[in-house]
Amino acid sequence: MTLSETTAVQRTLQVALDERSYPIHIGTGLLGDPAVLAPYLAGRQVMIVTNETVAPLYLDAVRRGMPADIEVQELILPDGEAAKTLESVSRIWDALLAAGFNRRCTLVALGGGVIGDMVGFAAACYQRGVSFIQVPTTLLSQVDSSVGGKTGVNHPLGKNMIGAFWQPRAVLIDIDTLRTLPSRELSAGLAEVIKYGLIRDAEFLAWLEAEMPALRTLQPEALAWAIERSCALKAEIVAEDETEQGVRALLNLGHTFGHAIEAHQGYGSWLHGEAVGAGMQMAAELSRRLGWLEQYDVERSAAIIASAGLPLEAPMDMGVEDFLSRMRLDKKNVDERLRLILLETLGRAVIHDQTPRELLEELLATFPRS
Repeated sequence: MTLSETTAVQRTLQVALDERSYPIHIGTGLLGDPAVLAPYLAGRQVMIVTNETVAPLYLDAVRRGMPADIEVQELILPDGEAAKTLESVSRIWDALLAAGFNRRCTLVALGGGVIGDMVGFAAACYQRGVSFIQVPTTLLSQVDSSVGGKTGVNHPLGKNMIGAFWQPRAVLIDIDTLRTLPSRELSAGLAEVIKYGLIRDAEFLAWLEAEMPALRTLQPEALAWAIERSCALKAEIVAEDETEQGVRALLNLGHTFGHAIEAHQGYGSWLHGEAVGAGMQMAAELSRRLGWLEQYDVERSAAIIASAGLPLEAPMDMGVEDFLSRMRLDKKNVDERLRLILLETLGRAVIHDQTPRELLEELLATFPRS
């Protein structure tokens, strides 16, 4: 069964942030429906920003979903993590200024996490803040980066080091877009889905273990539930801690290791979810060495990560200092203390800044490479 052959699934969640609260709509056939987009347009000027891969697939549908009296401009950027730069964001500002867009304009981010992060950052800065809507088209962006208001770009020395917190007016998740997603990108998105089970929901983790084949073959009901549960868990955490002063850091399980891999290898060489998959396994192994997890737990973590088609090993060319030099730049660090997200049990994560240096170096030296 393909996604379009099933009855449209329609679910709505709310990210509760007082006056900045917004809905997450999850369903099929959402992109071309004017009733879905129209309520979240701030004014009569809209800039749709997408990339060279997504534009031929879905730009026409989003354009058709605009009310007839709206001025619509479009900007198509290069695809890929390597394009997540200030230069690309400047192109968005250039287009807005050239079109004479005012403070009541709305930006629409149509694409994966790279587009969503850049458009959100551009919206946060243009005329000191304008509205934007997230229309994520990859699983990773649907369950993670489109929700929560983290926006920004990469720097050669670190991932997402330049950015702002800026919440969208709405998130519109059309599951049909996953039909065109390459299998490698699907696996990358599943890394973030697995993360939610590992950090906060043991029952969801067990469900994922059983339903991974259904997810990887794009079974609609399985995908809808995985996306809904992931978004609900993230929405809960963001509502508790919007600007990552505390509990929101738990969403970074595997990311300190993973971001180091991405930055060292060159953005785009490893997909974000692939690096996070290996990073989560590194975090699980370190948790075992600290005496929290049993070997069985580490093996169970490895099994579900592998079942999603994700790597379990670090890059062959990364040594201990390669990891440490990148990890020292992590935004979670406080007062030069390395803060890691680790696992007390499967389903419960903690923020830990007391890892003995020798234990971390031993992990980095002995963790499998490929």
